[in-house]
Amino acid sequence: MPLLFKALVLQVLLISNCGADWIDPDTPEHVKTTTPLTVDPGFKKNPSPQQEYPREHTKYPTTAAPTTSPTFKPTPYPTYQSHTYELVFSEEFNVPGRTFEDGVDPRWTALDKNDYTNDALHYYAPENAETDEHGHLVIRTEAKDTDVVGFDDINGTKTRVTKHFRSAMLQSWNKFCFTGGIIEAEVELPGKHNVGGLWPALWLLGNLARHTYVGSSEHVWPWSSGVCTATSFNAQHISACREVGHYGMKPGVGRGSPEIDIFEVQPGDVKANTGPFLRTTVGQPFMSASFQVAPGRPTYRPGPGFWPGPGQWYTGLLGGQNTSLNIGFYGNYNFFRSDPHPGKSAYWSDAISYNRQLEAKHFNGSHTYRLEWDVPTEEKDGYLHWFLDGDLILAINGTGVATGGTGSEISSEPSYIVLNTAVSSQWGFPLECPEGCECKHYDCHSADFADQCGFSPGFCEMMLDEPPQYKVNSIRVYQNPDFEEQKVGCSTPERPTRRYIEGHEKLYKREFDDRPLKAIQRGRGYCNPRATGVSRDSCGGPDRGTCTKGSVCECKEGWTGPHCLAADAHDPIAWDIPDKISDVGFVPPSLFPRGLLVGLFLVAVILLMAVQLRTRLRGWQPIPDVDQKVRGFS
Repeated sequence: MPLLFKALVLQVLLISNCGADWIDPDTPEHVKTTTPLTVDPGFKKNPSPQQEYPREHTKYPTTAAPTTSPTFKPTPYPTYQSHTYELVFSEEFNVPGRTFEDGVDPRWTALDKNDYTNDALHYYAPENAETDEHGHLVIRTEAKDTDVVGFDDINGTKTRVTKHFRSAMLQSWNKFCFTGGIIEAEVELPGKHNVGGLWPALWLLGNLARHTYVGSSEHVWPWSSGVCTATSFNAQHISACREVGHYGMKPGVGRGSPEIDIFEVQPGDVKANTGPFLRTTVGQPFMSASFQVAPGRPTYRPGPGFWPGPGQWYTGLLGGQNTSLNIGFYGNYNFFRSDPHPGKSAYWSDAISYNRQLEAKHFNGSHTYRLEWDVPTEEKDGYLHWFLDGDLILAINGTGVATGGTGSEISSEPSYIVLNTAVSSQWGFPLECPEGCECKHYDCHSADFADQCGFSPGFCEMMLDEPPQYKVNSIRVYQNPDFEEQKVGCSTPERPTRRYIEGHEKLYKREFDDRPLKAIQRGRGYCNPRATGVSRDSCGGPDRGTCTKGSVCECKEGWTGPHCLAADAHDPIAWDIPDKISDVGFVPPSLFPRGLLVGLFLVAVILLMAVQLRTRLRGWQPIPDVDQKVRGFS
């Protein structure tokens, strides 16, 4: 393609989105650039004997060797580079009264949906997420019933169940995605640090899977592999073994939806070196920083609760102070009964994860959580670095993943942001049920011992006293403009997703939805013409919108939503423009020459005028001659 033509195409793309980006107008100037932090574990050179703990390796090694790994060019560790990163997305949550139900906000969608994953005890309700008057997004978790129609996996039938908790999940799925860069969030965690049961999280997920829409994730989550192996051929839905590309995807390129957990927090009062944390130096409360990826190690892998033996786990991992390898969870065995050949299509996914000790202060004030994500290219293997208040939690050198013998790599998928608080019997609840308790029912409003005995001590008292609040002050994403592999967009030239999602739309929506996402409503929300200040009633105030005499909001330029409370936002470059019929070279046939059409039109006009004139003359009677009338009277 000639260079001039490329330049013109890029200019058109830029002009088509002129003035539209993802930066919140309330973002302070001094935070619009950043630089990567130094990967420094911060350890003392000579730790005291009291800081050293014995490590027991897994007791069940296996004999099968890992699969042959692809050949990549390794990069030395550390991979810190002193470059300036520029702001590409910001959300300050400064406007009070914002809500996030489908069709209201250009950045976020708050789910209105049951959660079928991870033994969830909650329902996600959009009304449980809103912005407050202090500039926070607030996700509220409460003990409140919701009747839903669930699916009985054992009997294979739908059944009506009651979820006794409500919470919220916000996703930027298919709205804002980014590939590589730095994401930073200022967060106050919900609940009490020493009461287990809540599961707050901030994470990224590849756009090809939409969380809680389980059909979209089967054989897609959390794949990040670009090589063809026996495992990927049978288990990866879009594998590098494909010789023909579909939905705009390139042949020979594996696709998936890897997961990067910026944090998953588990509160509680079980200390390190006791109970389930007997062999680790980190206990409750803690946060997990994880990269969940498939394919995982197929056989020679550590067992949960034990330290890896030689060659059982990944190299190139570096932890910071007050951290430990997460030996409690190494990943999942993914098995789907509906598969034609479940034995062949099952696969392991790995959780490369470190836990970091938290304290009461992380639940009583805002702290900064940060992820630095370098995308692999032909010249480098990339990396993932996690930080809390500027201190290192975990650094994963991509070379350790690429040479791990599975074919996995650091994610290169455009990924969206997820914020949520879950309630699950898998997370922070007692591992062993109390005597006389079956741990089958969980209802804080019930007086029955069987419905409350499975909770952690103090959980129901906390939930019934005041609903815990997960508060987010800001979220910002930065990228290096000199790195071509870093992009904003959910469907990029290297990793398109749009056509695949449109071709499998039913996997990304509820059965009664017309489409996965509604169009954003601009204005037309009810308002009060006499309202003042910044609120829903005032349409965001004079800078954002006006309330008409008919009590309906009209948004000013740059603002959107029913009440004009959200800053408008779009990708600065439209990498994947929706298809038109002319894109495939189809031109409607011309049945008549243009001159003939003009002539026929003129003839039709003349005929129409003649018909109208004849109609008028049809009822006309001549006036009698005056002289004749006079002679008749004489």
